[in-house]
Amino acid sequence: MKKAGKNIAKARAAVEPRSYTLEDAVPLLQKVKFTKFDETVEVTLRLGVDPKHADQMVRGTVVLPHGLGKSKKVLVIASGDKIREAEQAGADFVGGEEMVEKITKENWTDFDALIATPDVMKSVGRLGKILGPKGLMPNPKTGTVTFDVAKAVQEVKAGKVEFRTDKTALVHVPVGKISFPAQNLVENATVLITSVVKAKPAVAKGKYVKGCYLSSTMGPGIAIDTTAVETAAKA
Repeated sequence: MKKAGKNIAKARAAVEPRSYTLEDAVPLLQKVKFTKFDETVEVTLRLGVDPKHADQMVRGTVVLPHGLGKSKKVLVIASGDKIREAEQAGADFVGGEEMVEKITKENWTDFDALIATPDVMKSVGRLGKILGPKGLMPNPKTGTVTFDVAKAVQEVKAGKVEFRTDKTALVHVPVGKISFPAQNLVENATVLITSVVKAKPAVAKGKYVKGCYLSSTMGPGIAIDTTAVETAAKA
């Protein structure tokens, strides 16, 4: 533990107390890496909204151009021809009512995303207590309740991620692995930040993006200057 403490202290010391562009922050984060495993890189945004009000919740999805470095396990609950469509699209688990029963009786959640067709949502809705806390409940707003299951499966497999504000108005989203080429991480982070900026609620007043940080699993947080990205997103 003492060695890890010294390493993180050294990494933090390499980060100046200022805002960096993504183009400068990503190589710096990679340079100060001291762990032996492939850390996840995450973007955290502090937004000027009040999540207590439904009309100020910031939520959406975005497909990262370079994915997340791993293939997500996808479960599709559907009926009829949509079951075959899901299988052909590459879903890892496919089924109907039996999948609802499996989750209910076994508390089974060995998947990263759940896609459901609208006609089975009456049954899937019963899984809220199990799936809700894990962020696995399908939702029309995130494209996971749809009859176009093939497209939904392909998007999740390609690196589709969901972003939403938590109770403290923070948004935490992974944008790849520390081993990614620097430019890939820059592009993933740029696409994410752009999507969050475009999702600004109409009722939100004052400064919207109050802070942005780039970090890795064990690495230091680096403050990001989002001016250029915000300007481009609003253009």
